[in-house]
Amino acid sequence: MASGSKFWTVFSLGSALGAAALAKKSLNTTWKAATGKNPPENPADPDVDLWEAVAWAAVSGLAVGLARMLAQRRAANYYTRSTGHLPPDLQKDGK
Repeated sequence: MASGSKFWTVFSLGSALGAAALAKKSLNTTWKAATGKNPPENPADPDVDLWEAVAWAAVSGLAVGLARMLAQRRAANYYTRSTGHLPPDLQKDGK
């Protein structure tokens, strides 16, 4: 089980990081198309308009969070189909 646990950890992390990177790239492109400007490099910078910082933080947080969650769910589904059981972190207590 230890090797399965290590595999799941690496597999889950890789899928989450890949999804987050893809979401960020597509979000940057969408932001530029919608606003005509590049997204803020650092929303905490006082030179960035407050509305822009809040909008970017909300939109990017939501998009990256959803992408990570969906990627990890798909990874768990693949793991379950491949091994016949849920990943170690997702198994309910007592099973």
